[in-house]
Amino acid sequence: MYKQIEEKLTRGDVILLDGGTGTEIQRKGAPMNGDVWCALATRSHPEIVRDVHLDYIDAGADIITANTFASSPLMLQGHELLHEMEALDRQAVQIALDARDTATDRPIAVAGSMSAMRPMVPGTDRIRTDFSMSEADVRPLYAQKAGVLADAGVDLIMMEMMRDLDYSMWATEAAVATGLPVWMGISVQRREDGELVGFNRHEFKLAELIEPLMAAGAKVAMVMHSSVPDTEEALPIVFEHWHGPVGAYPESGYFTIPDWVFGEVTPAEFAIKCREWRSQGVKVLGGCCGISPEHIAAAHTALN
Repeated sequence: MYKQIEEKLTRGDVILLDGGTGTEIQRKGAPMNGDVWCALATRSHPEIVRDVHLDYIDAGADIITANTFASSPLMLQGHELLHEMEALDRQAVQIALDARDTATDRPIAVAGSMSAMRPMVPGTDRIRTDFSMSEADVRPLYAQKAGVLADAGVDLIMMEMMRDLDYSMWATEAAVATGLPVWMGISVQRREDGELVGFNRHEFKLAELIEPLMAAGAKVAMVMHSSVPDTEEALPIVFEHWHGPVGAYPESGYFTIPDWVFGEVTPAEFAIKCREWRSQGVKVLGGCCGISPEHIAAAHTALN
């Protein structure tokens, strides 16, 4: 399925991503876990996970993302659940593939998500500063996850919430080593001095992240899981440092683990932003946490 996506990019057509997977799972009623957020919903509520994918397909998404973001090996390791990763990821990918198989009118690609998520401070969106792992320990874990996603049948790997040049780099290199296409999603927020920096990794300026991360072998550079205003300001910086395809999929709301607090970006407002970004040369558009099938449907209408 990736061949058709690549052909659309080459023609200059817009690629429409889905919106938030985990937040839609929550919105549809699956309980979120206080340690690993939506990761365990794959096992406990597979029918809800499948319905989320189907909703995004119906909304017009060209790519749906399996529920593998929160099953980060670092997150699972921090809560003594690493032994669950392979089974959870294989089931998540299969659910997405099964949903994709219902779409007979057009090709849909399935992405596997790899994140740098680590254990978080309860009730916040902050990573625990007391948790760290060495490069020697982390690289094999990411290699394991990337290998499982590839073997399970994803069409591409989506690097999500990349924000530094250590964990994010190790994860990206593991994904690229599978031979699958890899897309880079960088998350930013504004530091007190106004600088756009890696989300929760304020020592890394956005302008210093793009070239090294893309040099690892990713094919598309995207600003993701960032507020709409921060995304808007980040895009010119991405264009300055990367001359291949650029994407944007912002968030709406904020995280207080285990629950997402939904924001106030309406589908109509989201569609307007997608149309503006498309006119600026952005080729991949969609949403992250808090962005729903209704938002994606509105963007699909506005972009077609």
